[in-house]
Amino acid sequence: MPPHLLDHSLADLEARMREWGEPPFRARQIARWALRRCATSFEEMTDLPAALRPRLAAEWTLAPPPVLAETRADDGATSKVLLDLGGGAAIEAVRMDYDPDRPEHAQGSRARSTICVSTQAGCAMACVFCATGQQGFTRNLTAGEILAQVLHFQRERPISNVVFMGMGEPLANYDPTLASVRWLIDRDGLDLRARGVTISTVGLPGAIRRLAGEGLQIGLTVSLHAPDDELRRQLIPTAGGVTLDELTEASNDYVERTGRRVTYAYALLERLNDEPEQARRLASRIRGTRCHVNLIPYNPTAGEGLRRPSLSRVRAFQRELQAAGVNATVRIERGVEIAAACGQLRTDHLAASAR
Repeated sequence: MPPHLLDHSLADLEARMREWGEPPFRARQIARWALRRCATSFEEMTDLPAALRPRLAAEWTLAPPPVLAETRADDGATSKVLLDLGGGAAIEAVRMDYDPDRPEHAQGSRARSTICVSTQAGCAMACVFCATGQQGFTRNLTAGEILAQVLHFQRERPISNVVFMGMGEPLANYDPTLASVRWLIDRDGLDLRARGVTISTVGLPGAIRRLAGEGLQIGLTVSLHAPDDELRRQLIPTAGGVTLDELTEASNDYVERTGRRVTYAYALLERLNDEPEQARRLASRIRGTRCHVNLIPYNPTAGEGLRRPSLSRVRAFQRELQAAGVNATVRIERGVEIAAACGQLRTDHLAASAR
């Protein structure tokens, strides 16, 4: 099968149009068909010359990946798909619709539709509390494969936000991830607000600094999960020599260069990293910086012996951070009954296929 059209940038498409003797504006027409109108074939592009369409089809594909499984929850407000990329690679994507009129959603929030996408098939980071981390790494995705997840849901109804928080480590697949971000926010692409796009990373300081220099106003979420280096290495074995000091310094650099606040993700595991004293030590590291802590009660899926803390322990941890002057919220839980945490649907599908 030919490569996906969106593996290439707008500049690449313009260059190819010139090679073929076509005006460069054809590239913008093609991009809008692919992203705004979610075309799945070049024959749909009726404002292109008839002779150009088969030439495009011989060079690239717009075919969407087949759906292996799909589940819904929250009265249809949360949906999750498992997409088949071929060669044994399958990835998950989730759609979460937020209605400000529903009592379980944050008061004062606006209606939005958020897509959570994967950037790798599997993951090499091996976080002990993550289902994807326990599956191992298969391969990186191309920009077109990342965008195909967004387009799957965009065909149903318009989306407003995209978060790179699915399977894999986005900054370990840097170039395709950034290429997909640029298509999402390009005026000739999907034309989303840059502030409606967020990249989540387990914590790669060099890549965070590289991202800070891209001139993008996208959000950044950095996984901490521990107040000290020793515990963090237990929870994220591949953290290696990366220290929390290095990670927070890189995050502060991102804040300074972009003007955007950084979010720190912290998965709460009962009696492992959820003690009040640990909250105070965490606060001492990040107090006074432009940050927000997103507390995530553990969703039991992966590591043996890991438990979800009670709501009272979650709130106690949150209060300690807030008392120390650190903004902290607890993540709204979505899709629990459909295994919406990344990696769960793939695990369930593989188990069912093996029966």
